Amino acid sequence: MSNTRGFIAYLVSASSVAVLSAVLLINHAHHHNHESKPYLATNTLYESGVQKVWPELELNWRVVLATVIGFLGSAFGTVGGVGGGGIFVPMLTLLVGFDTKSAAALSKCMIMGASASSVWYNLRVPHPTKEVPILDYDLALLFQPMLLLGITIGVSLSVVFPYWLITVLIIILFIGTSSRSFFKGIEMWKEETLLKEKAKQEATIVNSRGELLIDTKYEPLIPREEKSALEIMCLNLRWKRMLVLMVVWLGFLLIQIIKNNTKACSVLYWVLFGLQFPIAFVVFGYETVKLYKDHKKRITTGCLDYICEASIAWTPMNLAFCALCGIIGGTVGGLLGSGGGFVLGPLLLEIGVIPQVASATATFVMMFSSSLSVVEFYLLKRFPIPFALYLTTVSVLAGFWGQFFVRRLVKCLGRASLIVFILSGVIFASAVTMGVVGTEQSIKMINNHEFMGFLGFCTSQ
Repeated sequence: MSNTRGFIAYLVSASSVAVLSAVLLINHAHHHNHESKPYLATNTLYESGVQKVWPELELNWRVVLATVIGFLGSAFGTVGGVGGGGIFVPMLTLLVGFDTKSAAALSKCMIMGASASSVWYNLRVPHPTKEVPILDYDLALLFQPMLLLGITIGVSLSVVFPYWLITVLIIILFIGTSSRSFFKGIEMWKEETLLKEKAKQEATIVNSRGELLIDTKYEPLIPREEKSALEIMCLNLRWKRMLVLMVVWLGFLLIQIIKNNTKACSVLYWVLFGLQFPIAFVVFGYETVKLYKDHKKRITTGCLDYICEASIAWTPMNLAFCALCGIIGGTVGGLLGSGGGFVLGPLLLEIGVIPQVASATATFVMMFSSSLSVVEFYLLKRFPIPFALYLTTVSVLAGFWGQFFVRRLVKCLGRASLIVFILSGVIFASAVTMGVVGTEQSIKMINNHEFMGFLGFCTSQ
């Protein structure tokens, strides 16, 4: 985990420098200018005073281009397990013309649609190397509650943090995760090349009867089609685990619905806000204890099999690291309007999960986080229904066919590292688009002499 520690050190140091610089710059500007313009509520992705802009759904070049970008973004985003919110939000604001709040809500609809269709596809795909579900339910239960909690925190921070600082922090994170994933993909590519060369060499061995022997030990990380689709689906479904995930989802949803109809910063508001923490930590704690006990038992018995798909040792330090990353991923999702996969996807690869399982599990968890936001945004009437249905349909088709074609490509080439490269590419593209949008918005705010500092949480609701 030495490389991981270095990566975490980069994120912590870069983010700390960005926040401290923001505080110093804002304090300096405030000291020299006490008569700035009143704040115009265009500071964050979830501001309460932004004018609603809903273009009509009609056939024109903007909608056609948005459809193409949305299809490709959903296809590659779900394959990589990152969703694609970093591409959808800029596309919907710059190209289609939505305001940032509506764009974030529609982005969640697209992520939900693509994730749902990808999960449906993956339920009919066997595990590449074992007779176990391709969805790792242990990891899903470990990360889902922390991801949902992080999204709540991220939405709250988006009200307080200046827009330009959110952009800087997201770029720091995306550049780090995309580069880390890219180098991880290169390592996997080299390992796959060695295995393929070894397989070719052993395939030329001849037995005493002059027959060629094929090495059966080398099996590419590709789905094996040995069982029927129904049998594979029954193997992949774990109803008790699904029920726990649904209960957590419903708990967070009910709290969000009640909280949104409660006066901001009232006693009931903070009680509801705080209630999310025990829900998340109870489920996370249960799964943590289970993984830790299984890890201790594995060490005692000398068993070489991993507890779940991750190859790391489930020590208290690593479990705390996973909790922190889950909250960070959710926070980024809340700030950006994505499903949190930009952190979860690379994290699963980092802890040793193979690409197919990492992609399937990250998409599975994102389905819960994004659908939670979609239901909440629907009740708050944050997006136009026709556009939401259209973009969700595009994403559903993209998620399914993206999984289909990439899985076939992985099977043809025998290189699961392609999934890692796709993940890295989507995150990098999101960093570029968010950087462009953030820079443009910040320049506009400077020219309009708008407030660029931190806001009070209660006064900004």
